[in-house]
Amino acid sequence: MKEFQIKTAQNISISQNAANVGTRIGAYLIDSLIIFFYIIFAIFAIAGSVRSMDYLWSLYTLLSLPVLLYHLLFEIFMNGQSPGKMALKIRVVKLDGSKPTMSNYFIRWLTRLIDITFTSGGLAILWILISGKGQRIGDLAAGTTVISEQSPIGLRHTLLQEVAEDYVPKYPQVMSLTDRQIQNIKQIKFEALRSGDFDLIDKLAKKTASMMQVEPEEKNMSFLERVITDYNYYTQKG
Repeated sequence: MKEFQIKTAQNISISQNAANVGTRIGAYLIDSLIIFFYIIFAIFAIAGSVRSMDYLWSLYTLLSLPVLLYHLLFEIFMNGQSPGKMALKIRVVKLDGSKPTMSNYFIRWLTRLIDITFTSGGLAILWILISGKGQRIGDLAAGTTVISEQSPIGLRHTLLQEVAEDYVPKYPQVMSLTDRQIQNIKQIKFEALRSGDFDLIDKLAKKTASMMQVEPEEKNMSFLERVITDYNYYTQKG
């Protein structure tokens, strides 16, 4: 997974893991399989109820609409996920990490004809590989990308965090917290940033300050980072 940084209006950096090409192809194949079985079902349904050519054409048109609108409707009503995307834990989001609007989804859906349907996905794969943010042409036009919700295990998921040799801690009160509390703070902060939930960041900072009985001088994000680093400093150097 390729990680890229974005800046929010609050000047906070958020790391997003762009879904890799293989995962997106896998999701596409799952969705295609679902559509295939639906078409087979529709053919048998139509064949068993033919009355006239006009009736057949009307029935065909009605049954083909779900195929045509499959990706658009699922992404709108399932928060950026089709069944294939849900199965492989990837999701469409705006570049700032927020939920796309209906117009974003619509633009993305319209361009499927260009980079997926007419080119058998070849153009989409090419743009995903060279865009740097996991974007096909439709994503570029809509201001969206597809991220993976399967985050790789790393230092951010553990209590351990590297501390610079010349680091100067600020909050000795952090030692009143437990390993579990620090881990929870770190994990909640990560999840809040990933979802763009800055209200949760605010609540987490206030709760952490309350538990430590301190008055933070920094902004919420900087305070939480300082708390985590201070805790690592005292536990590693002490």
